[in-house]
Amino acid sequence: MLTKPPIPGERMLAGTDLRLPRLAFGLWRFVGRDVSGADRLLRTALDAGLTLIDGAAVYGLDWGGASFGENEQLLGQVLKADPGLRARMILATKFGITPGIPYDSSCACVIKSCEDSLRRLQTDVIDLFQVHRPDVLTHPADLAETLSTLRKAGKIRAAGVSNYSARQTLNLQQFLDFDLATHQPEFSALCLSPVHDGVLDQCLSRAMVPLAWSPLGGGKLALTLHEAHEADPSGRLAKVISALDHTAHEMNTTRVSVALSFVMAHPAHPIPIIGTQNSARIIEACRAVSIQLSRAQWYKIASAGGMDLP
Repeated sequence: MLTKPPIPGERMLAGTDLRLPRLAFGLWRFVGRDVSGADRLLRTALDAGLTLIDGAAVYGLDWGGASFGENEQLLGQVLKADPGLRARMILATKFGITPGIPYDSSCACVIKSCEDSLRRLQTDVIDLFQVHRPDVLTHPADLAETLSTLRKAGKIRAAGVSNYSARQTLNLQQFLDFDLATHQPEFSALCLSPVHDGVLDQCLSRAMVPLAWSPLGGGKLALTLHEAHEADPSGRLAKVISALDHTAHEMNTTRVSVALSFVMAHPAHPIPIIGTQNSARIIEACRAVSIQLSRAQWYKIASAGGMDLP
């Protein structure tokens, strides 16, 4: 018989003794600063309780801000300067996107990716090693064997998937000798796909923790209404922003807090990955932990985002 997942704040990363936070800190735009600035930003996140640090080898390269692996390298320099920071975080990274291919989850590539990430991050173990995107040319049995090998060797503590369908996740899981810990879909008031495509349902049934990337719609949910109309002439973005603002006014809080609380309200207890590299906005995001939307408020926002409510 299945049981409900532990309440937020009391969940552990599967197969480890690492306690998961309510919010995570994303490193997509971490590069582009010196080690001192990166250190200050990381400490702000950790002090605010964003102890799951989510990166990827390709971060920075994918938007033209850095070379491949430079993002991890910068974090590694911060950790080298103060080794004590490593014990304060759940260190997560991703593999499987290789420039020019673009997806490769073959055994040799995954093992090399892990070893390269360990070297760049200047650590001896990755807490959460995630498949960044599915490589449909790799048999899930082969990927499972590789992940198991890395785990048994003590190079990773847990594994997860990112941008996987529920079916792809099940296919991988059935060949693994340990449980996948996390699912990382895009999820926000603008992107409701995980509610309908089975991903969040799978998290509920398999006790996987959803990590929601782009919970603010890639920054779109922070736009002014005028900017929203220009960015999306269909009016959908402006409609969602108006619904968020209405709820924020009702609750005497900020739009960002409501948008994050919307993601966190699902019973699978998604952990939003906060992508801002602004210290003040990191602190603002933490307000979402202390508010709870009513059903009426949640469904009003979901309806604005396109959910059909017959």
